[in-house]
Amino acid sequence: MADSLRRYAGPVVGAILILLAGVAMLVGWQRYDRDYVVAVEDDGSAVTKIIAERIAGDASLRVSQLNGTIQSTAQDVRAFGLLKSDQVVKMPFSVDYFLDMRGIDAGDLEWNGQTRTLIVNAPDVTPGKPNVDESRRTLVRTNGLFVTRQAGEELSRRVSAHAQARAESAARSPERMAQARDYGRAALARVMAAPLGAMGYADARVIVTFPPERAARSKDRWDVTTPINEVLANKRQAR
Repeated sequence: MADSLRRYAGPVVGAILILLAGVAMLVGWQRYDRDYVVAVEDDGSAVTKIIAERIAGDASLRVSQLNGTIQSTAQDVRAFGLLKSDQVVKMPFSVDYFLDMRGIDAGDLEWNGQTRTLIVNAPDVTPGKPNVDESRRTLVRTNGLFVTRQAGEELSRRVSAHAQARAESAARSPERMAQARDYGRAALARVMAAPLGAMGYADARVIVTFPPERAARSKDRWDVTTPINEVLANKRQAR
């Protein structure tokens, strides 16, 4: 029996390795086809089409949006410094701010029955990926004695990357983050007001705190509260 197992072990392992190699090659080809192969019409002309798409669920609450216009610049040097070029582009951008509702559980909700106040210790508001709308550029200025096609492509790539980085930096500035937290505080308070009203606490006050605020305060200040799960349990027992 043992000899039979050893006799078949080699071919089985080899078949598994071949299968894994085939899967890896298939995944690699799919990625190559998605990123580098040009889709064409029957006459050979390139066509605009969606190559790949995916939809996913999200439990994040959008609480605010930063909008503006950004100016981005880039330089390119080639031919040992003989060919120098630069580009300046102006275009609109936006950044959404989100609050992940999945980061809030019963342990983050505290109830003060005396003051009828619900304290929500929420996760911090986070900015999403900047959306730089290059299709609505209001200015494109390229300078250079001779700008090659490769230099033009590199300038465009660098301008886009610089704009993304600058927009992200602006969105994460202390001033903008403080404003986003204020909007997040108001949005989350509205969300929490609905179940409170259903429980008979329509006049209750909702206080939303974020990690930077909680770190700056003494934890003892909130020790007079009761976990919300105990409040709900007592409410059900009273009925």
